[in-house]
Amino acid sequence: MMRAILSVALAATLVAACGQKTDEADNTKGPVVAASETPRNDAVNTTPATAEPGPTAGANSFTEAQAKSAIEGAGYTNVGALTQDANGIWKGSATKAGKQTTVAVDYKGAVTAS
Repeated sequence: MMRAILSVALAATLVAACGQKTDEADNTKGPVVAASETPRNDAVNTTPATAEPGPTAGANSFTEAQAKSAIEGAGYTNVGALTQDANGIWKGSATKAGKQTTVAVDYKGAVTAS
């Protein structure tokens, strides 16, 4: 008899424990945001700004292909080979409005022509 009572009590405890909410399952605390959607460093302004007077020197993590995409996104075509200088600026030649020019991409992704 005692064994039957203990079995029922144990089963009731397990059912109650399985029905409890945990913090991981509680969605009332706000939306879950993926790590890739959160700012990595608010102190660094990485917003591309084409109105700046020139490229900003700084450690550039863009690949040549990414720099080329930024240049093409700014309306340039016929983007030539790019090289990265000691200041982290990607430089090369490109065409816009039928004119060949030298372009630069800084660590922010800002494209400037010279």
